[in-house]
Amino acid sequence: MTSYALGLDYGSDSVRALLVDALTGKEVATNVVYYPRWKKGLYSVPAKDQFRQHPLDYLESLEQVVQGLWAQAPAGAAAKVVGIGFDTTGSTPIAVDRDGMALALKPEFAENPNAMFVLWKDHTAIKEAQEITAAANSAKENYLKYEGGIYSSEWFWAKTLHVLREDASVAKAAYLWVEHCDWMSAVITGTTHPSKLRMGRCATGHKLMWHESWGGYPPNEFFVGIDPLLDGLRDRLPAETFTSDQTCGSLTTEWAGLLGLPVGTPVSFSAFDCHMGAVAANVKPGVLTKIMGTSTCDITVASYEDIGDKCIRGICGQVDGSVTPGLVGLEAGQSAFGDLYAWFKNVVNWPATQLVSSSSLLDEATKQKLIQEFEDKTIVALSKAASEVAVGETSITALDWVNGRRTPDADQSVTMAITGLKMGSDAPQIFRALVEATAFGARAIIERFKQEGVAIDSVVAIGGISKKSDFVMQTCADVWNCPIEVLESEQSCALGAAIFGAVVGGVYPDVASAQKVMASTVCKTYKPNAQTAAAYESLYQKYLTLGAFVNGGSLK
Repeated sequence: MTSYALGLDYGSDSVRALLVDALTGKEVATNVVYYPRWKKGLYSVPAKDQFRQHPLDYLESLEQVVQGLWAQAPAGAAAKVVGIGFDTTGSTPIAVDRDGMALALKPEFAENPNAMFVLWKDHTAIKEAQEITAAANSAKENYLKYEGGIYSSEWFWAKTLHVLREDASVAKAAYLWVEHCDWMSAVITGTTHPSKLRMGRCATGHKLMWHESWGGYPPNEFFVGIDPLLDGLRDRLPAETFTSDQTCGSLTTEWAGLLGLPVGTPVSFSAFDCHMGAVAANVKPGVLTKIMGTSTCDITVASYEDIGDKCIRGICGQVDGSVTPGLVGLEAGQSAFGDLYAWFKNVVNWPATQLVSSSSLLDEATKQKLIQEFEDKTIVALSKAASEVAVGETSITALDWVNGRRTPDADQSVTMAITGLKMGSDAPQIFRALVEATAFGARAIIERFKQEGVAIDSVVAIGGISKKSDFVMQTCADVWNCPIEVLESEQSCALGAAIFGAVVGGVYPDVASAQKVMASTVCKTYKPNAQTAAAYESLYQKYLTLGAFVNGGSLK
């Protein structure tokens, strides 16, 4: 009898649904829905590093994406779904009231960005992150030692404190703050009330400073010492956390009706998108899974014996079971990857876009069509021209820190820089330097893992960029001087979520068994060119020198 697993992947711009035959691993159907409010640019102010998403975007898109899936799936497929898994961006928390309702779903907060999800790339909490880092480093017990030693403005406690300071009305109404991934599972299982809420190991371990050795979260006095506004919040968070192979709850009657699924379908504990993607990539010790999209997230795992009592410096946490049970999950990443290319595309397109937008000779539909054509063709044209520029031909060196630096050594206050521009520098040359910068930033992460004693023997890439740009991927292979395997699946993160759905649905006894059947195969391998890799050695040193200068050192 056919059994399907449903994986739901919430990205920055859209939600993807993937239906997988759990017994064969075949991807049966997929559907994508873009968040309508986010697409309009509502509630975000990029100039202030503010990026917020309305919970209705998530709820409405969930119903639409799943219902749309059934139009593509075999007849009767919905009735054969045995388990559901979620993954989301993170850290993306939201304030909820005493009844567990997200504040932005209440009339009085419906248009208040501070009552909405604070998206992962929101960097309004730089000051708060610095205060948390300072407090941890001066405490008797360093509660950041398992999170790389530096707290980021992209993470839960910094964002929470920033909003509490920023908005008294939200501070008064907020009883608890919940990560997007945990909220999604709780919504469809009817467990959003604080008395019923249970949370996954992934978000809590990597972003909330949860660790078993101190019985959950740092003590209340630690947070009160940073700001009394945090008093009591840690005590309202559930101290016990769960890995994603465990069942969070069952699909409620209400949501079963909205999604067209059987009542009582088991739902797994959720995790971040990159962790689920790594599961779909068959992550194992020595293999780095790189999820390449608007930003990147780098995931590997280590055995208890290999990790021992090491505390890996400058990464985004080491958490028992955050990726797969029985192994320690290690996370790193870059705050901007595709976002850096998109920024340059927008700069290059600005004059044409403005001319089209202001034209009185074109109707609105024609304007939008022309602007979309500009966007679709610009990166393709830049990539083609940039690929024809020889390595080291120009004097241009760039940093990838256009959205701050996630790792190594989180610092969202640093900014991007470009040096070596001349009158002869053109757009393709600059674009090549930006692509090289993203590859250099990724190399810095790989080298940090190795310096800290974590083996990285090979790289597996997933995400949109890995499938769309030969130029970017070959540049990465040359800069990293190692082969890169690209997965076949177009929806690797959703596939990882579906793998957990199959486990909680009882099709497989554990994740490893499910991976043997359901994990994605490799569709392409990029191998480094020895001559090009050697040429990049000196260019990488220039990248490091520029980075040191921007960080306050000297430029030699």
